[in-house]
Amino acid sequence: MIAVPRHRAGPQAIPRPPGHRPGRPAPWVDLGAEERSSVPLARVAAALARPDRPGPVAAVGPEVAGAATAPAAVLVPLFEEAGQARVLLTVRSSHLRAHQGEVAFPGGKLDAGETIVEAAFREAREEVGLDPAGAAVLGRLTAMATVSSNTFMTPVVAILPGRPATDPAPDEVARVFDVALAELLADGVFAEELWSVPGRTGSDGRPGTEFPVWFFAAAGETIWGATARVLTELLCLVLGLPGPGSGPTRRIP
Repeated sequence: MIAVPRHRAGPQAIPRPPGHRPGRPAPWVDLGAEERSSVPLARVAAALARPDRPGPVAAVGPEVAGAATAPAAVLVPLFEEAGQARVLLTVRSSHLRAHQGEVAFPGGKLDAGETIVEAAFREAREEVGLDPAGAAVLGRLTAMATVSSNTFMTPVVAILPGRPATDPAPDEVARVFDVALAELLADGVFAEELWSVPGRTGSDGRPGTEFPVWFFAAAGETIWGATARVLTELLCLVLGLPGPGSGPTRRIP
């Protein structure tokens, strides 16, 4: 298995509430090392193309996201190197109004008249200089509401023709990095914590009860929140495991 990297919280603020506690082990903890140690792009593409996989949330509506929530999109850019699928991620600049220092996918709110896919690629071009030429969209993952940015975010998974050249916008992005999906599956990289926040709906649908928050320690960073949720869903799809998004949409940190 791939060695577990050292990691740090960096400049981001992780708002752990009092009384938070460890949750369940990784969904893939019982799978063998061989099944987790190699994740080529072909395996990812086949998983997203399965006709029986859970479908993404198709529409934004006040019953799901709240009347004031703005539609947004993020790009989940994948490329292959040495037979392993790798995902491109960013560290958000400390100059931004929200989520400073957090690991994120390139993305943002939709402009007027834009589709979700158009917005995801535009934001990737503006934030990290990603050239969309040759990219192929594999599909979407489950849309989710985010609390602090008040958006309803749809992840768009796309394959790039190779390792991309990047030119990050310094006002938005402090760092661009990539990590192999197989590394995210290594022992000790994933962690779940159970949080409860007054007024926040928990996993049982009641305000103030516990809900899971997921973390990955990878490439010297701590990945959590919406980004970790997207990665967990993608990895569960690839491995054929039950994952998030099968129940009602819940707000996340």
